[in-house]
Amino acid sequence: MQTIQANNYPIYFNEKGYEALNLHLKEHKYSNLFIIVDSCTNEFCLPKFLPYLETELTIEIIEFDAGEANKNIDTCVEIWKVLTELGADRKSLVINLGGGVVTDLGGFVSSTFKRGIDFIHIPTTLLSMVDASVGGKNGVDLGNLKNQIGVINVPKMVLIDTQYLETVPQNEMRSGLAEMLKHGLIYDKAYWEQFLDLKAIDFADFDALIYRSVEIKNEIVKQDPTEKNIRKSLNFGHTLGHAIESYFLENENKTTLLHGEAIAVGMILESYIALKKDLINEAEYFQIKSAIKSIYNDIIFEENDIEPILELLIHDKKNEFGTIQFALIEGIGKIKINQLVENELILAAFQDYKS
Repeated sequence: MQTIQANNYPIYFNEKGYEALNLHLKEHKYSNLFIIVDSCTNEFCLPKFLPYLETELTIEIIEFDAGEANKNIDTCVEIWKVLTELGADRKSLVINLGGGVVTDLGGFVSSTFKRGIDFIHIPTTLLSMVDASVGGKNGVDLGNLKNQIGVINVPKMVLIDTQYLETVPQNEMRSGLAEMLKHGLIYDKAYWEQFLDLKAIDFADFDALIYRSVEIKNEIVKQDPTEKNIRKSLNFGHTLGHAIESYFLENENKTTLLHGEAIAVGMILESYIALKKDLINEAEYFQIKSAIKSIYNDIIFEENDIEPILELLIHDKKNEFGTIQFALIEGIGKIKINQLVENELILAAFQDYKS
């Protein structure tokens, strides 16, 4: 697979990535090297990664507890303290080895420590490979509100090695698949159609599907790095999806949803809204709804769940001047951004999802 050139950094695949990483370490005079992992990637991925490293630098491992609940400023403070105690300076390098929580948080920690030190992302989950590690967004949650605190700052490189997917549970793989489905729905109808019959997918060639997904996201981000225009298309399914994810995260009576599980619901809801706004037809909507529901379990919404989810929309960082902005598909493979949607239509979308 060819290297993908993003905005000011390369995305390498499999063996090429380790060659590029070791060359980078040789060419740059770093003072020391820190690898940020969570408790899962420390156990399952770090032993796979370390043998590839060719460096005489002092290597320090910094671990935090796995899970979205730990993607917060308190974890950052602890890591900043550890970096300071271990002698990190402006010539240090951080490698973030993990899923989206690790790359989001590790990128933010690196971008703010001593006003910014170099970092590299090595995503280890499907979700982080096709989404979180690409595009330069780094940040943490504020309470249960997703990604409220952060920066847009690019790594020195991203290294995608699909061998790490051997360590990923099936539900996490499904979570990452949601972002791949989204990339097809907003940008590439032919790519979307490859997922309509999962039984027909040749998983021996799954690398090619991952590559195309990364390529799509990169093509969008390169046009609009700071999300003023077309990059907003990547928010399809996320306006409602993030609110649902946040609500289930904070509510002790609910089972916490994986990111992709919430986004899958969000894509169905927002496709229904697109249908009612005459942006897609009934056949397209039925195809989207049935395809997504064939992959993901239905989420149960009680009557008293909907109002607090709508209240969480107000805090969505995509909002401008107090209005909720949606990115809605306009036919499969195309998108329309900055769409205003009234509450009645959102409520109708939930009713349709439950039916």
